[in-house]
Amino acid sequence: MGEHLMDAAAHAYFFGGAGREQTLAANEHAWCKDWLWPRVLATPARIDTSVTLLGRRCPTPWLAAPMAHLRLAHPQAELGLALASAAQGAGFVLSTHATVALEDVAAACRSETERGPLWFQLYPYGEREDWLRLAQRAARAGFEAIVLTVDAPVQQVPTRAREAGFTLPPAWPQPNLPAPPPRGTLEELLAQALHWDDVAWLRQRCPLPLILKGILHPADAERACAQSLCDALIVSNHGGRVLDGVPPTATALPAVSAAVRGRVPILVDSGLRYPTDVVQARALGAHAVLIGRPLLVALASGGAAAVAQLWRRWRDELAATLALLGAASLDDLPPLHTELQPMPAPNP
Repeated sequence: MGEHLMDAAAHAYFFGGAGREQTLAANEHAWCKDWLWPRVLATPARIDTSVTLLGRRCPTPWLAAPMAHLRLAHPQAELGLALASAAQGAGFVLSTHATVALEDVAAACRSETERGPLWFQLYPYGEREDWLRLAQRAARAGFEAIVLTVDAPVQQVPTRAREAGFTLPPAWPQPNLPAPPPRGTLEELLAQALHWDDVAWLRQRCPLPLILKGILHPADAERACAQSLCDALIVSNHGGRVLDGVPPTATALPAVSAAVRGRVPILVDSGLRYPTDVVQARALGAHAVLIGRPLLVALASGGAAAVAQLWRRWRDELAATLALLGAASLDDLPPLHTELQPMPAPNP
């Protein structure tokens, strides 16, 4: 996927996964495990692809996931991806490891009246005060939520990237880091790992809604909701890049949704490749989704124009899928069925 579009080592970095890449492969296949059951002679007169997130009606049910170092894929980098997403009604989550200043991204997108949400992803590098200063900076720039990544206390270069000899170029721009990423021995890294009390501290002081990204276990979802530690959560396994052998997000999503019980919105990422996957995610309990690698391919192949074309195609295909299912909106989707039970015989 996209091998001819970028340097081989960069491709290995973007598209590789942790370990044997079991989770990387399972993420994509898991969205195909349930069938869609259309109803005929029920085509709606109008189709609505919008969703509500954090009190805001959004034109589409997807956001561009936070992705690091996009300048490796295309010179337009995060700015091109953000502009194309805003123009097509998609949301955008800017990575802490972006190569463009967050203020420049916000200034370019804020005036687009039909855009989706504009969120900033925060890696908790440094001290608590460093996180808060970066959250405040994002709020001043016009971002609407902070996405706190909680599933990567220890980070490694994906196996494929390490074998390809991937390294960042010298003097690589990263203007949004709250502090230098942690380095040192494993013991030193563990001493800097995020804990629940750190989340509570940031939650109390964060100037924006706080979203937790990296939830897989329903017990963690329950704790986050019971202690009011977030305004939304994202079911994610980091695209299979951090820990291999964890379940695909399509498998984890129903249990997380059952634990949350509607208390906060749920988003999901990892492995979604087609608009029909979005329908599956919605039917399994997600309010919206984050899309990553398909956008990387589009960005690398043609910059912002290619990203805009992808989003336009996805919106058209989603609308067609809803029409074929007999659903006027995502709220009207029927439940997924792995098998149909026979209808009871009518009364004589």
